[in-house]
Amino acid sequence: MSQTVDSDGNSEGVDFDSLPMRVGLGQFMDPTEEKLRFCKQLGVDDVLLNMYRYSPDYPHMPDDERIPLEGDAEWAYENLVELRERVESAGLRLNAIENIPISFYDKIMLGKEGKEDQMEHVKTTIRNIGRSGIPMFGYHWMPSGVWRNTDVTVRGGAGASGFDMDAVTDELTHDREYTEAELWDNYEYFLRELLPVAEEAGVKMCLHPNDPPVPSLGGIPQLFRNFENFKRAMELVPSENHGLEFCFGCWSEMGEDLEEVVRYFGERGKIFYVHFRDVEGTVPTFTETFVDQGNYDAYEMLSLLDDVGFRGLLIPDHVPHVEGDTDWEHRGRAHAVGYLNGLLTAIRRETGR
Repeated sequence: MSQTVDSDGNSEGVDFDSLPMRVGLGQFMDPTEEKLRFCKQLGVDDVLLNMYRYSPDYPHMPDDERIPLEGDAEWAYENLVELRERVESAGLRLNAIENIPISFYDKIMLGKEGKEDQMEHVKTTIRNIGRSGIPMFGYHWMPSGVWRNTDVTVRGGAGASGFDMDAVTDELTHDREYTEAELWDNYEYFLRELLPVAEEAGVKMCLHPNDPPVPSLGGIPQLFRNFENFKRAMELVPSENHGLEFCFGCWSEMGEDLEEVVRYFGERGKIFYVHFRDVEGTVPTFTETFVDQGNYDAYEMLSLLDDVGFRGLLIPDHVPHVEGDTDWEHRGRAHAVGYLNGLLTAIRRETGR
């Protein structure tokens, strides 16, 4: 079951591509014993870690003490191995590192001075992720991160967040307003530099949509907001190691034809793993909600994933905050895991797979 690395730094053990479609957990940075036990207690065998920011409060964050963590930085091989082994010690598989802090590659995204140095650090991190036996790296192209600007209550008074474009001001988030052409040029530079490294390291790079998927926020174009732009992203620098961190919630926010999108990318083998959540409404205004209510039918989407041959990891994402929950929303995630596993069981009974 465990993924291991030999003395030369080559990964061996689990063939992740041979595993079936399955429900896992993630969205946490610090794999504490309590969180890992909770995952196992829910019947989950797979996790991913979301390292979207650095925090000295988390003793298990990967870092490299040789480089200041505020600014240009990279993650050390030894620390990534320690993370993987910590997950495995709980009887779980570490499927992906999702995100690096924006400060690791903000100059790359915006084409600023110093991007070359940042790129070298990112390349080192990707090499170390591969050497340490972690097969996937999820990333986004959002210099300002995820935006939410409304707090709402959903079923039974559970807390959730939403977005309303009318409440967004014209204030810039960075030094100036950027053009879409600039962001595309910077993104192409990122792919041309990094994909060969990922291929050599055996790491799959997985692109997440912009959230919210609107044309621009704070003077920054949001490239990955629609079907056409994702097609362009996958064709820009063709690689078998480049695909999607397919977030159903973001695609639901876009209002795209989900069946068409899933069939297009799924039949091409470009869906590497899935965030399974939903919202009510579409841009310019939407509200996050429970996985069993929203814009689409969860059973139909899982059946569609099965039909196009997806055999990767599904994780709950952005669940509502229910009574007695923690900051990680462990109770809300437990509801989503149980619901999705029930649907998967029904689909397998029907299809015999």
